[in-house]
Amino acid sequence: MHPVPMTHNGLAGTTRWIAAIIAMVVAIGLPLGYWAIAYRFEAAAVQSTGIAALIALALASGVYVSLKVLLLRALERALAERRSAEYNLAYLANYDSLTGLPNRTLFHDRLRQTTFRATRNNRLVALLYLDLDQFKIVNDSLGHVVGDTVLKQVAQRVQEGVRKTDTVSRPELEQAEHAVHTNVTVSRLGGDEFSVILEDVDSVEHTAAVAQRILDAIARPFMVDGHEIFITASMGITVYPNDGTDLDDLVSGADAAMYQAKGQGRNNFQFFTADMGIRAKQRLEFEAALRRALERDEFSLYYQPKFNLAIGRVTGMEVLLHWSHPEFGSTARFIPILEDTGLIVPVGEWVLRSACSQVKKWQANGLPPLRVSVNISARQFGREGLVADIARVLADTGLEPGLLEVEMTESLLMVHTDASVAVLSALKALGVHISVDDFGTGYSSLSYLKRFPVDVLKIDQSFVRDITTDPDSAAIVRAIIARARSLRLGTIAEGVETEAQLEYLREQGCAEIQGYLLSRPLPADAFEAWIMAGTGFSRGRPPATGNA
Repeated sequence: MHPVPMTHNGLAGTTRWIAAIIAMVVAIGLPLGYWAIAYRFEAAAVQSTGIAALIALALASGVYVSLKVLLLRALERALAERRSAEYNLAYLANYDSLTGLPNRTLFHDRLRQTTFRATRNNRLVALLYLDLDQFKIVNDSLGHVVGDTVLKQVAQRVQEGVRKTDTVSRPELEQAEHAVHTNVTVSRLGGDEFSVILEDVDSVEHTAAVAQRILDAIARPFMVDGHEIFITASMGITVYPNDGTDLDDLVSGADAAMYQAKGQGRNNFQFFTADMGIRAKQRLEFEAALRRALERDEFSLYYQPKFNLAIGRVTGMEVLLHWSHPEFGSTARFIPILEDTGLIVPVGEWVLRSACSQVKKWQANGLPPLRVSVNISARQFGREGLVADIARVLADTGLEPGLLEVEMTESLLMVHTDASVAVLSALKALGVHISVDDFGTGYSSLSYLKRFPVDVLKIDQSFVRDITTDPDSAAIVRAIIARARSLRLGTIAEGVETEAQLEYLREQGCAEIQGYLLSRPLPADAFEAWIMAGTGFSRGRPPATGNA
């Protein structure tokens, strides 16, 4: 706040208040040299607090005021403000503004201090490095305000996962000059990454128990603005000094173990092992090769036919991504990497456009209309503009919307149901068919299907595989088919490999099947030849071409 301009004996602004101070100094008989030093040191503080105006007012009214008292008060206020500003700057430099947790800078400092004490006292330190699984979907579909709220709740739950007898690092503890060091530091490293430093660890078992409590706390549903959001985390763990004494190696080891946890299905923790360092290097090579693959046209599409049991012919096919790489070409390996790196978005768009173009080409070559099913990943589904992208591809390729079917897993749809309903409704308005992939593996509840405008349920092959040998699997498949029929939804069974499985599905009224009994996935030319030849159950098995 700027001082109010005043006039007295023709002086104004800065000249006015300096003259007032000098006049007061002379009036109370103090040496001018003393106050000149005081002025140079704290003049700005006096002016900023408006003391000059008060002095001028006192002189104008003939009231003698102790300039020394006024200056001391101004100095105290200036120093208090300076201390507050310095504390705020230190806080911003060392703590995350969203969650209030230590940030990456303070995390590294705490890790250094903690490992130093551990070396001196011959103790262990555990570093837990965790990353939220597919959190980008929340931000992309529900907005960053909701995402930030979830992050704050995650920070609270990570702290809940630590025993109440442990202490969690908080800013106010830093103010105590002789504060006893804490034995737990929870930090937010940025984005959706958090870390926990456990000091004085008794055993690996104790660390594992803490890790599991944290994962369990995060896995509980989040309620934000009426949205029920399901989030999980993957965690990597290193132990000092067992896994190394270099702090950078300790952090990179925990990061490698975290990626190992993601690779094993997410929502789990993994302790670092020596071979993970090798795998981390291989992962970097893997990612580099994937980034080059799209540019070098190394991807291709394979098509697996779907057979309609009611009319006895092939009516569609699922498109599968194939990568012709001698080392990394397995889909089970490279699809999760595409997801983690975000490369699934440009690759997924290429798959969609290429598949739609291929179907139009087949139509021009005389094939009957066949509906192509394209998988939509979590990253794609959560990305704003998905519906517009699909509409643009359909317009560019000229494919009828009814000949495109998009597949999404039920777990993806259940991450945030309200947003899922909006996206699915927009796709239905385009005329696109929608199927729920891997059905039965997620929430084991069919009631939510009434909310989603879907057309087909794909029964997961893990159930189909055992329907002739496991009564529970048979009962699950029977229930899914019956429920789908009551909701006027189609069903397709994945992974059908035997005649016995086929007959059971036919008896239960399953609409379509897909699997090696009919055909393996085929490249485009082989698929076209197979259809043109009229290959079907009555004509033997198609050639076992491809390994996608």
